[in-house]
Amino acid sequence: MSVIRMENVTKKYEDTMIFRDIYFRVSKGERIGLIGRNGAGKSTVFKLIMGKEEPTAGKVEVDPQIKVSYFSQFSELSGGLSVQQELELCFEQVGLIERELNEVGEKLGQVIDEGEMEQLLKRQAELFEQMEHLDGWNVSVEINTVLTKLGFNERSRNQPVEELSGGWRNRAALAKILLELPDVVLLDEPTNFLDMEGLVWLEQWLNRYNGAMILVSHDRQFIDKVVTRTIEIENYHFQEYDGNYTDYIRKKKMNKKILDRQFEWEEELLIMESEAIESRTQKKSSKDRVSRKLADMKKRTQPHPVNVLITDIYENLRFPDKLCQVLKIGQTYDERSIFNNISFDIQKEDRLVIVGPNGSGKSTLIKVLTGQEQPDSGEVIWERGVSFAYFNRMWDELDRTDTVSHAVNVYGLGLQAPRKKVNKFLSMLQFSEMDLGKVIGNLSGGQIARVALAKCLLSGAAVIILDEPTNHLDLTSIQVMEQALIHFPGAVVTVSHDRFFIDKIATKMLVFDPESGISEQNV
Repeated sequence: MSVIRMENVTKKYEDTMIFRDIYFRVSKGERIGLIGRNGAGKSTVFKLIMGKEEPTAGKVEVDPQIKVSYFSQFSELSGGLSVQQELELCFEQVGLIERELNEVGEKLGQVIDEGEMEQLLKRQAELFEQMEHLDGWNVSVEINTVLTKLGFNERSRNQPVEELSGGWRNRAALAKILLELPDVVLLDEPTNFLDMEGLVWLEQWLNRYNGAMILVSHDRQFIDKVVTRTIEIENYHFQEYDGNYTDYIRKKKMNKKILDRQFEWEEELLIMESEAIESRTQKKSSKDRVSRKLADMKKRTQPHPVNVLITDIYENLRFPDKLCQVLKIGQTYDERSIFNNISFDIQKEDRLVIVGPNGSGKSTLIKVLTGQEQPDSGEVIWERGVSFAYFNRMWDELDRTDTVSHAVNVYGLGLQAPRKKVNKFLSMLQFSEMDLGKVIGNLSGGQIARVALAKCLLSGAAVIILDEPTNHLDLTSIQVMEQALIHFPGAVVTVSHDRFFIDKIATKMLVFDPESGISEQNV
């Protein structure tokens, strides 16, 4: 039985079409992955389900008997209660029963009258039964497990929520939703602030969860692990694929092959038609129309245009073999050692991925590498003439009054490559011709991230440094970034928890392990 229904739903914002004539149902226990480019309408689907927006046409029905919970990467708790106290509010009924049990226990230790004792024992038995029914005895264990897996230590779980950073408040909001056990969860980028252990635990939790789920995520391996049906919003419609992300890629590729074969047959027929026209000496204009159509079809079937363009742009880049050396560096905050005695080098064509739990020192290492902080011991030696492009700094230093096209075309490789090639590269990062003239300050956060990414990839620097780059991008932009990083002739250093991304690009890994320390591994 479906708990959410969309029937012939069309959604427009003024003159902008988001999707049209959508028919969509969600049944209990389904786990759906919703994918599509930025602006395709993924967040709009959530707003329609929650009743925050109305469809332009059609109807959206949500079973009134079910509870729907929504989590986004911008969800944050607030207030003076601690995280622990906020989560205990999810089990308010259990808390009331526990308090009454304590009161009954105290009275039983004092009462003398047999009749009163019998009443207290009877009430105690009723309360025990209620606790069993609510599984109340395991509440403290559940809260502790969720907080531990999401990275909260003893100090952070007992801090007032208002004193936590946005990322930690975001995680606390996720913990609360998981403990509330709603009938339907709408999850918008839930993995952005999680480390590997948290990711794996959340996957396991969702696979045990009996309710329905709709997930928006850029993390392809996470989608693979938890989704049973994939829906792509494309060309204003929902394209449905049974299975997870891998199934979606295979089936979409098969669909494309079928279309390509259709185009091949159409091309053969057009060739034969062209020959027939020539043999009958028809008008030249008719032949030109056929020739133009053939040329258009060849453009449509041209293979791997992303790689062709990227290798062309990077063609003249030359870098030395040795780029940077890190010698026995250590860093301490508030008398706590973050890391100590780390040594490694960065060579041309290295793809060094830094992994480890949240709080283990990965971002601190990036700050030391980029000169934002000086190490307490050791040194970082960049070879003479070697420069780096750091994504976060690029983002911070963007001129918000500049346009997209100008910002990229007057920097690094953008100065040397033909504007047509640079603009084509930007189009692969989903900037339309109209977007190129937009002022950066008027763009969405995701679009600004893509401008910063484009400047990094086209900087001409010998080393590109990225801190959790996939957090800010949609799937299509991630795929373009991956191809650029694979073909980049310099080195890449990145912090990431995105396993699919790591598998694709890593050649070396620097692993931060709280128990065994820091180790370098070849991939």
